[in-house]
Amino acid sequence: MDFSTLRSLAAGNAWGSVWPELSLGCLALFLLVLETGLPRSMHARIPVVSIAGQLGILGVLLLNFDTPYRATFNGLLMLSPQGQLMRVFFLISSILVSLLARRSLPWQRVPRVEFHHIVLVVAAAMMLLVESRNFVMLFVALETVTVGLYILVSYYRSNPKTLEAGLKYLVMGALSSALLLFGIVLLYGVAGSPALSGRTLEAMQYGGLRGFLEANPDNFLAAAGIVLVLSGVAFKIGAFPFQIWIPDVYQGAPTPVTAFLAVASKAAGFIVLLVLVTEVFAPYDWLVGPVLTLMAAATILFGNLAALKQNNVKRLIGLSGVSHAGFILLAVVSVSREPMAVGAVYFYLYAYLIASFAVFGVMTVLAGPDDSEQELGDYAGLARESPFLAGVLACGLGSLAGIPPFAGFMAKLLVFVIAFKAGHFGLLGVAVAGVVVSVYYYFGWIRTAYFSDEAAISPKTAERARAGAGLTLGIALAALTLGSIVLGFYQGPLGNWLAGH
Repeated sequence: MDFSTLRSLAAGNAWGSVWPELSLGCLALFLLVLETGLPRSMHARIPVVSIAGQLGILGVLLLNFDTPYRATFNGLLMLSPQGQLMRVFFLISSILVSLLARRSLPWQRVPRVEFHHIVLVVAAAMMLLVESRNFVMLFVALETVTVGLYILVSYYRSNPKTLEAGLKYLVMGALSSALLLFGIVLLYGVAGSPALSGRTLEAMQYGGLRGFLEANPDNFLAAAGIVLVLSGVAFKIGAFPFQIWIPDVYQGAPTPVTAFLAVASKAAGFIVLLVLVTEVFAPYDWLVGPVLTLMAAATILFGNLAALKQNNVKRLIGLSGVSHAGFILLAVVSVSREPMAVGAVYFYLYAYLIASFAVFGVMTVLAGPDDSEQELGDYAGLARESPFLAGVLACGLGSLAGIPPFAGFMAKLLVFVIAFKAGHFGLLGVAVAGVVVSVYYYFGWIRTAYFSDEAAISPKTAERARAGAGLTLGIALAALTLGSIVLGFYQGPLGNWLAGH
């Protein structure tokens, strides 16, 4: 890299293009400064500073939302309208995780400021991850996200189940990173070989690798590398057969972290997969298509059938999230035949965010010091003790089940229509069967909250239900519920924007 390249990287417009990520990083450092400088009696207010700062960044981002396609940092990152949409997505996710953490962290004797610091760093890394257009940048951003999540998953270090979840996530995460890195090395080895392409410097760039794949459509090592990269990404999204870590990790992790894993981490993985399928691996659609088709069908079936017999709600929501990964994969599989599938992925992710955080919010309010032990029976009689929390729970679960008039119904309907247009009739049949199965366990949860035969909710859970969510978290839960209903009835602005980009 010569001096002119370094000078171009240091130009103000390049650094200015990543101001949301830099702002989150500076905010994270500012929290640590406040913890050092303020007296201990004021440390409880520092999370409020984190949430306020994120809201400020979100407001500025929405005011400067329109961004043209533009490569920056010598092609390492690609700014785009879709990237802006995901920046908003990760900011909303981190704000909601911070709100949930303000409720759950006081139950534990753990550092609070550091938790919010790590959440900010992970959110910034997720933004860079989905904007990456270079495999080195992809791997560095992905490992930054993963290492941060290693810490967050095992944050309640006095809880054996949390430590077990952290260890399992560490082992499985290391395995997925090894698969991904091995796949990248194979692709670099064949595409960067001067004897094959003569474009060694471009081999790590998405565009350079695609050029090699177009010129060599049946290279065995390239095909092996693609399968390994897809396998590494499949670990992150929890797709079959790489979902084995999800039930135990979701159960043992703190509930706010479970929400972060289920929504933001999964979304980052899907956007990476979508970019790779559309921008890099398109010449190998003969391989990518069948692999993702089989993965989608198995993921839908496994996720829904495994969730049927779950009594622990965190394991249930984790396995149901596996099935949702299958539904989103259905849209990804259809991308090569139906361009609208790209918009369907983004719409589904937003609908999933709204519904999931509504459910996790109720779980956080009702959870005690050991939030890994939340059973369906704990929600018996919830509607009698707190109609508001029961209503939020019912709306969130209804949206996840795909019941009108919620956003989840429109998301699933859009995916099914696109799969039909793309001609994936067998996969569509599997997806419809998955929806039917999911209605059983989602409505079983709702039935427990509203129509349980048990005399009353457990005393401790009843006390927390009557105490309510508090003003700030209550407003957030009400906004999520309203957003799910509004997006279920009226998708005009978001739909038009996605269709235009």
